[in-house]
Amino acid sequence: MTKTVNHWIGGTTVEGASGNWGPVTDPATGAETTRVALASAAEVDAAVSAAKQAYATWGTSSLAQRTAVLFRYRALLDAHRDDIAALITAEHGKVHSDALGEVARGLEIVELACGITTQLKGELSTQVSQRVDVAAIRQPLGVVAGITPFNFPAMVPMWMFPLAVACGNTFVLKPSEKDPSAANLLAELATQAGLPDGVLNVVHGDKVAVDALLEHPDVAAVSFVGSTPIARYIHTTASANGKRVQALGGAKNHMLVLPDADLDAAADAAVSAAYGSAGERCMAISAVVAVGSVGDELVRKIRERAEKIVVGPGNDPSSEMGPLITRAHRDKVASYVTGAAAQGADVVLDGTGHTVAGYEDGHWIGLSLLDRVSTDSDAYRDEIFGPVLCVLRAETYEEGVALINASPFGNGTAIFTRDGGAARRFQLEIEAGMVGVNVPIPVPVGYHSFGGWKDSLFGDHHIYGNDGVHFYTRGKVVTTRWPDPADAPAGVDLGFPRNH
Repeated sequence: MTKTVNHWIGGTTVEGASGNWGPVTDPATGAETTRVALASAAEVDAAVSAAKQAYATWGTSSLAQRTAVLFRYRALLDAHRDDIAALITAEHGKVHSDALGEVARGLEIVELACGITTQLKGELSTQVSQRVDVAAIRQPLGVVAGITPFNFPAMVPMWMFPLAVACGNTFVLKPSEKDPSAANLLAELATQAGLPDGVLNVVHGDKVAVDALLEHPDVAAVSFVGSTPIARYIHTTASANGKRVQALGGAKNHMLVLPDADLDAAADAAVSAAYGSAGERCMAISAVVAVGSVGDELVRKIRERAEKIVVGPGNDPSSEMGPLITRAHRDKVASYVTGAAAQGADVVLDGTGHTVAGYEDGHWIGLSLLDRVSTDSDAYRDEIFGPVLCVLRAETYEEGVALINASPFGNGTAIFTRDGGAARRFQLEIEAGMVGVNVPIPVPVGYHSFGGWKDSLFGDHHIYGNDGVHFYTRGKVVTTRWPDPADAPAGVDLGFPRNH
């Protein structure tokens, strides 16, 4: 029987009233297992109204009250790791161990939020003039919204709302309609932890719900993670409606491999970073730039490893890579491989014909490896978001860096080398927001911020870490003079206040 996923508004399940529903499939079987309510503008307004009402008290609650809830929430999430991961596997398709890793990275931000007391400390300057003190404080914004992607249905929401509510805001989450169940469980556990009704709300939907959030006058800020075209749209539309925006877009992450690198380590890293989570992550390495004479040997080592990866259902412990999220996405990813040879690439591995016995209707695709890819080919220019690794060749370090910096994306990048001087140059010269040195997926830990440059980020703030705290709060400076009982009346002075 098909499961129904409804909205979570005001601390309880609210049945969809729009009459519109979206299908959710099990990527391993291709079968529709769930239907999800798609919110109307009126339903989005109900969620925002619940959040606005809750903000009246949550926004002035004590830090002790907020952190007590968050500590309990962290414990509940820890206890339900497997439950959350199982929902991710059932609707996204990634293998269970990868889903557990997603939950763990989300928990890092919950833990950061538990320590919000130190993050929200202000500044004080005393006696800037006679009996004048100046204090800088940070206060919450009000109702804020998050619009999150399908590839990390638990982690990316946890990158947003725990920090937002810790800062005193209330939150409306619009998760991907392709895998919605994890978001509802996150909200239910938050209520069990004691988060007051209306502080965290979940509305499911499509563009109708997104536009309603972007245009709603009571939404003060919007966080987004997704593709670059949609990130640009989110930033433009929300900004035009007077909102603060952080919109993280797409990526084409490069890994530069120098001739002195440990090629076995580089090959291991390339396979892990390119094909983990079936390539459906914005921090995947999708382009390897081999410098000098190492290209042929590196490609051989990558192929040897890629051919051994077991592709199968995410709930099978023997599977190392699962299916893609939808049939349409699987076919789009396959088109880049089938068209690669005509655009000059050597197709070293073609995974487009892969199937899994007993699961023939699943959204399967195997690992693909393309060598000698040109920078003007579709496989290089586009964010494929699937298990396709492109290898490009460069004669020198300088040529490789110039190639990477010419990309319109600037999300993450990595260098593999034993040369500390080259690594130091790379981290300073490369035009990307996150850099790995012999680390293929340089996702920052929770207390450092995540975000790219160029077409990978629209807005001024990265997500979580110090940037996240600053995004979900606004600064206020208070200048205070208290009269001393011994002072004589100062009289009227129409001049500019003196500081000396």
